Amino acid sequence: MEIAGVGIPFWAVFLIGIIVALVIWKLIKFALLALVVIVIIFVVLMGLDFLDVFDKIQSLFSLLF
Repeated sequence: MEIAGVGIPFWAVFLIGIIVALVIWKLIKFALLALVVIVIIFVVLMGLDFLDVFDKIQSLFSLLF
């Protein structure tokens, strides 16, 4: 295989392809993990809001200050 007049062996192209695939897979895994963590945080916040925890904290602060 030649790129810009330079001969590149097939095994080097294959090795680079595997490395790129592994890096992309790691990035996708990290992005999915980050998405799951963000979704869990939002679900917890919605649950706390449903239980009126934030209103109780706000009323407590208004009584103290």
